[in-house]
Amino acid sequence: MKDLFPQCGRLRRGYHPGQVDSFFEEARSRYERGELTEEEVRSAAFDLVIDGYQTGAVDSALDRLEAAVVRRARAEFVSEQSEDKWMAEAVERATTLYPRLQRPSGERFRDAKGQGYAKPAVDTLCDQLVTYFETGAGVTAQEVRIATFPLARGAKAYDEGVVDAFLDRAVEVLLAVE
Repeated sequence: MKDLFPQCGRLRRGYHPGQVDSFFEEARSRYERGELTEEEVRSAAFDLVIDGYQTGAVDSALDRLEAAVVRRARAEFVSEQSEDKWMAEAVERATTLYPRLQRPSGERFRDAKGQGYAKPAVDTLCDQLVTYFETGAGVTAQEVRIATFPLARGAKAYDEGVVDAFLDRAVEVLLAVE
């Protein structure tokens, strides 16, 4: 499994081809055995190197793989339980997001120690999640997954790790119901 993705060229950095190829080879094997989890796909990380794979192409493939893992898990669950139980569990997972979403803007996450994500940008995405949970419109798993935020410092910024963990959970919930 070599050269799965387009390379970005000698003047730009992209994902390390060997690491990406190894990940996808192992992921394919584990997916075929029904052992791959969405968390493993979501947490995949690769070093950036000159003439690596284009990050957008790899990230898109990871997104498709994660969605396939969720679809498989849903199909297996529904065949053993029911669609209603699947949705009930998704709603239960969604309720774990509510406490943070109900906090006032600027207070939803821990302040950054040093550099972090600019609070207004994160709060805008959180407001879109609130709209989604209230009306079913506003944001998709893909939009949350690819969200980027400007950087800020101290009290003007949220801690990146806390925000990233929360958004991973939001993606999990959104994928479960999409």
